Amino acid sequence: MAYITSKVIWLTGASSGIGEALAYELSRHKVKLILSARRKEELERVKGNCHPSAHGSIRILPLDLSEGATLKLTTEVAIQLFGHIDILINNGGISQRSLAKDTIVDADRRIMEVDYFGTIALSKYLIPHYLKRRAGHIVTVSSVMGLIGTPYRSGYAAAKHALHGFFDSLRAELWKDSKSIYVTMICPGWVRTNISMNALIGDGSKLNQMDSTTSDGLEPKAVARKIISAINQKKNEVYIGGLKEVSAVYLKRFFPGLFASMVRKAKVR
Repeated sequence: MAYITSKVIWLTGASSGIGEALAYELSRHKVKLILSARRKEELERVKGNCHPSAHGSIRILPLDLSEGATLKLTTEVAIQLFGHIDILINNGGISQRSLAKDTIVDADRRIMEVDYFGTIALSKYLIPHYLKRRAGHIVTVSSVMGLIGTPYRSGYAAAKHALHGFFDSLRAELWKDSKSIYVTMICPGWVRTNISMNALIGDGSKLNQMDSTTSDGLEPKAVARKIISAINQKKNEVYIGGLKEVSAVYLKRFFPGLFASMVRKAKVR
């Protein structure tokens, strides 16, 4: 029996992209699902497209990660829906497509509010529940950008780097309280989603364009399956992407000078 079987899983960013694909794949694994995102109607659509056998085990819980004051109550409601939560998958977030010199600080703040503060808030509010049960799993969909930095992603890379710092520390801390509380970081490269359409540009508005690198990325379904495999194996950190993205992680780690000279010329949008 797989680790996730019969688990209660709370999935954010479930209305599109990787989150939507995860919802469909998870619904085939006999789990109880809580689907969250800003748009209730899109969550209802996703629920309707999940595996028919799972419809009775899926709940809808709208949330906006940028509304920090609401997240504690939302977490309490999420716990009550099935009586407990086994796995939180932090997947909600926004991206960026602008040079640092052209990006207003308010755009950086919005990215950090959603991608970092919203994500760690849900996780922090859930930790006491996990400690009480002495079990739980926090899965955070970061990015290869959480390990490297490229042009046009300064604010996004900053937020994703911050997630790694936080959750690496949290993993070490929780180990002392319970060996059955896990923290998994998922680092995708380019995935064929609408992430670039909704990415912020310098003035804080949306790009509303599909990047060629994004359109040539991996299929969300394939990425979702790899994420589920990583959760089942209780991995600390996994990289999911094409050869270029995954190689960049190791190049930065072992040959930082070479990486710095190459990334200046990299096609990232």
